[in-house]
Amino acid sequence: MATAFSSDGEAALRREPGPAAAAAPRGDLDGFYEMGRAAAFVRGGGFRKVALQFPDELLADAAAVAARMEAATAAEMYVLGDTTYGSCCVDEVAAEHVGAEAVLHYGPACLSPCRKLPVLHIFGQQPLDVGRCAEAFRELYPDRQSRVVVLSDVVYAHAMGELEQQLCPEYPNIVFSRVVCGDPPGPAPPREVWRFGRQFPVEAPGGLQDCAMFYVGAEGLALTSFMLTWNCCPFSSFDPATGCGRRETLNVNRALMRRLYLVERARDARVVGILVGTLGVVGYLAVLQHLRELLRQAGKRSYTLAVGKPNPAKLANFLEVDIFVLVACAQNSLLDSSDFYRPIVTPYELELACNPAREWTGNYLTDFRDLLPGACAHVELPPAVPAAEAVPDISLITGEMRAAHLCEPLAPQLPPSTTLACRDQTRALAEISPAASFLESRSWRGLEQQLGQTPVSKAVQGRRGIAIAYEDEGRKQP
Repeated sequence: MATAFSSDGEAALRREPGPAAAAAPRGDLDGFYEMGRAAAFVRGGGFRKVALQFPDELLADAAAVAARMEAATAAEMYVLGDTTYGSCCVDEVAAEHVGAEAVLHYGPACLSPCRKLPVLHIFGQQPLDVGRCAEAFRELYPDRQSRVVVLSDVVYAHAMGELEQQLCPEYPNIVFSRVVCGDPPGPAPPREVWRFGRQFPVEAPGGLQDCAMFYVGAEGLALTSFMLTWNCCPFSSFDPATGCGRRETLNVNRALMRRLYLVERARDARVVGILVGTLGVVGYLAVLQHLRELLRQAGKRSYTLAVGKPNPAKLANFLEVDIFVLVACAQNSLLDSSDFYRPIVTPYELELACNPAREWTGNYLTDFRDLLPGACAHVELPPAVPAAEAVPDISLITGEMRAAHLCEPLAPQLPPSTTLACRDQTRALAEISPAASFLESRSWRGLEQQLGQTPVSKAVQGRRGIAIAYEDEGRKQP
């Protein structure tokens, strides 16, 4: 736990940058980054300003790609060097800072639909030994009548056609998923799955429960999200980096037990922090409002926090918060909070904790849009009952009693007209709220201006260098 809050920064500051592990071969930038398709997208849309978003491992090629794209399209290219949230999501916020009209998103992507800007995803065609992958598939599924759905990381989607040609003649019941960007144009057919930017038909009589899943790609958040969502299906995978196939031995039940423990923690929580983990995925504003209303009716206090990429040091500043809920894309919402001072749950887990009408069915939802009204998994809140009639239950963690149903508040909330009051001459208005009262009770409340109390001083020459090695380090200060 200690290393999560403090670390030796000298090694990071003095480390020499090395070549990116997943960077493109220097002689094949055009093929790896699909320059022709990207240039056609820019010219076809008539875009004059385009943002190029790279993950950290591909930033080494950003300058060369931007120069070639400008030469091919005559449009201005802006490289987004640091994403606001996860690099798998399209950073529309940073793109709007430069007035970009479209975004070229490079590298792995969660394929969450965006709100405003046109987006072209270029995954980067990582090499795949198709023959070895097919051989590993045959070893894992010796029965040629097996019903298997093939999923892949987006960086290997370009090779799935060749793999399909090798396996389909031998396996008549094999189904290959197709990578799609955005939502289906209308309601999906009943025997077809559209999820996580993948689309595939389901031919098995019992649906997905009668299918196995074969994933092409390395272990990561995408595979974890797939396994939790389709936890009734046995999973196998092939790692192109090692050339090895395996049956996934991750005990999904243990992972689900950990998540259900966090649901119990959310039931006990009285103050909940809603972490904004995306500003570009469609529906994030609606789910924020949905969570606020859910927590209000559950009698819990909530605060909405926008802290960028969450880390233990940032969230440790909010000691009054009992638990956090992260509103992010399907991949980034499954955050391992073992190093954090307070646990972090997903919107679905918070719904399990606060909505008495929602019951655990074994299906796990990682896409927060499934919880919104009109979605496939939306469950209406039951009517509130008077606090005196609420049926209590016992917390499995603390042993204390708590209300098991949504209760009507005992005292009406202050009307909006009385939440502001005259305070003093320098700050005429002050907000009356529980948060403001708690802040006033703190001994340290952040940096204060102290206008008129601090004497004015002239500017002086400061120290030179970095904090761990100033130029005058070791010499006695005058």
